[in-house]
Parts: sequence; C-alpha cells; structure tokens
Amino acid sequence: MGMPIAIQLPRVLKTLYAHFTRLAWDVLLLLIAAHVLVSYAGMRLFETGEITERVAFWYYYMTTITTIGYGDIAPKSAGGRLFTTLWIMPGGIMLFTASLAKFIQFIATRWRKRMRGEADYSYLEHHILILGWQGLRTRRMVEEIIADTGAVQREIVLCSTKDIENPMPDAVKFVRDKALSDASLHRRAGSAGADVIMVLGHDDNDTLAAALAASSVNKHAHLVAHFEQQSFADLLVAHCPRAETMVSLSTEMMVRAALDPGSSRVHRDLLSVAGGQNNFSLRVPADAPVLRYGQLLHFMKQQHNVTLIAVADDTAGSGLRPNAAGDAEVKPGAVLYYIAARRLDPDRVRWREAGA
Repeated sequence: MGMPIAIQLPRVLKTLYAHFTRLAWDVLLLLIAAHVLVSYAGMRLFETGEITERVAFWYYYMTTITTIGYGDIAPKSAGGRLFTTLWIMPGGIMLFTASLAKFIQFIATRWRKRMRGEADYSYLEHHILILGWQGLRTRRMVEEIIADTGAVQREIVLCSTKDIENPMPDAVKFVRDKALSDASLHRRAGSAGADVIMVLGHDDNDTLAAALAASSVNKHAHLVAHFEQQSFADLLVAHCPRAETMVSLSTEMMVRAALDPGSSRVHRDLLSVAGGQNNFSLRVPADAPVLRYGQLLHFMKQQHNVTLIAVADDTAGSGLRPNAAGDAEVKPGAVLYYIAARRLDPDRVRWREAGA
C-alpha cells in the first residue's frame, strides 16, 4: 500500500522548499511575481470590495505570507477563503521563507568570504595596504596606525599567505592568496589605488618580491619595506628609488642602550603613539618663505611646543640633515621631522611669522 497523502504532503513541501532555496535570484523573483499576480487575479475573481483594491490587496498579501495576519482585511466568500487556503498561504509562505533563507545565506557567504580573505577590494582608493602577517608584530603596526588620531583615517587592507581567517576583523579588511607577489592578490587588495604600502614578509626574499610587485602596479604610493639585511634593502631601492627601506637596528640599539643607559626607552617612546612624545613629520607648504633652521627651531618650540630634530628636501628623505646648522635653509616643500605630543596641523603654523 502507498503512504497516506497526509504523510506524503509534508515531504513534498520540504522537497519543493529545498528546490526553491537553490534557485537563482532572478528565477525566484520571477516566481514571486507570478504568485502575486495569480493571487490578485484569483482574489478579484472570488471577491468584491476593499480586498480587490491594489494597495489593500498588497497589504493583505504581505500580512498573510509573513504570518502576521492582522485580520482587518480578509476574504468574505467561501471561494476567496478556499483560494487563500490552497494557493496564497502555502505558496506565499514558502516563497517568502525561501527568499529570507536565501538572503541570510547570501549575507553569511559574503561574511565568510571576507573572513577567509576571498573578498575583492579592488574598488578601494587612498587606503593603507599591509603586505604580510607576522602575528603580534603586524597587530602592533595596525594598532599604531589607528592610534595616530592626527593622521588621515584610511581603510586598512591586510594581506597574508597564511592559512588563517581575518585576525583583526574589526580593524582591517583581509585578503589571502598563495604569494604576496601574486597579481591576483594585488588586484583584490586594490594595490593600484593605495596611498601607503607597507611590506613585512616572512623573510627578506618574500619582502623584496612583494615590494617589487607592489611598485610595478602602483607608481605613486609611499612604499615602506622592512628587511633584516641591508643588501636586500639596497636592491629594492636600486629598482624602486622612491621606496623607503628599514633595516633591523636591534644590534645598534642594544649597543646604544649599553653605552647610554635609557636610550632604548627614549627610542621606544618616540616611535610609538602610545608614548607621551612621538616623532612626526610635516611638509612645508609651497607658499611658505625660505626659512632658516635656527629661526624655525625657536619659533616652533615657542609657538607650538614642538622640537625640530631634522629636515629633508622631500618626502623620500633626500638630503636628510638631523640637527641641522642654525643657518641651514628650509625651502618650501621641505619635510620637517619633529617631536611632539600630537601631530601638528600645517594650517596652524604661521610660516611667514617664523621667518620674521
């Protein structure tokens, strides 16, 4: 004997529901539109009065399929009630729940893609790109960027080759690929539109390859790379003169701390925005007069409680002069390096008064 219809019906409905949830959005929307139109035509066939008006019917349809059922508008005839029971309620509820489930699945899938580093951020511009995840070291970099409240706040995109999910989902966007030099990684990370690119690979070879790849797709970004060996830093600069390289100074810092006790604390405080005083940079505006370093040193300390420590010809650090002579010229476009509690707004500096 076959199974009773009452037992088979739930299975049929479950099967139909499973098929609905797997439908493409365009097909599902087409089915919803067809169900609404047939429902409206059927209601006009069996009913008269308010429920056949377009707005009133739409209100009745939505309250029915969402199971809210206010009851202020309802079919009056036996045919209308039967039509609602056999067509509007089962079909509408099934389509509504299928759409809701599909939407939740869509959101969850996008979130999982972002967490796994599979999302595409090629649309981003003026962001900060960090190539390489080195655990606590990279986490500290991100925290320092965010803590610098005086800097322009930009989106941060973190790239990694490690089999991990986004380690800082509240702070960064995440991209993962096979290698930091892969074209697909740089495309999805929006390397071409970044303003700042920071590279810290798992070794010097990885860092060099990633930095060269980034410089090939972005000719304007400020590129900073960290190396353990000077030879790799020199090789990057030879191919990309605008790059700013940093070589590990752990040995030099250890010697300085031994010969001048407390030096390590001074350097740590000046390099971290979490400290009391920090090392910042400031570009002299193009309309400023030619100034003398000594005049500017005195003016900045008196007017802004800022201590100048060096001056360079441009943002690449060309012609860097730490503790420059008092009569050294500071021309428009030069970059000043200073110590202060917070970043100084260039618009607050009265440059012409500094040269008076």
